[in-house]
Amino acid sequence: MAVRTESTPLLLTPFVWLWNLVTFILGLTGRLLAVVLGFVLLIVGLLLTVTVIGAIVGIPMLIVGLALVLRGLF
Repeated sequence: MAVRTESTPLLLTPFVWLWNLVTFILGLTGRLLAVVLGFVLLIVGLLLTVTVIGAIVGIPMLIVGLALVLRGLF
């Protein structure tokens, strides 16, 4: 989070609060989307790994899905 050195004029503070709320919500949905996409990749990778031929693609999908879930949570 950036530290501001100048103060915000009193009339502009509601706009600053609104901007901070919007950026917080967008950051939160980005993390949520990463976790959901990671779980989907985990499930599809697991289903592909069950077949012998699909294991070539399924194992990397499992790894990428796990990395996305971990990145989204932490």
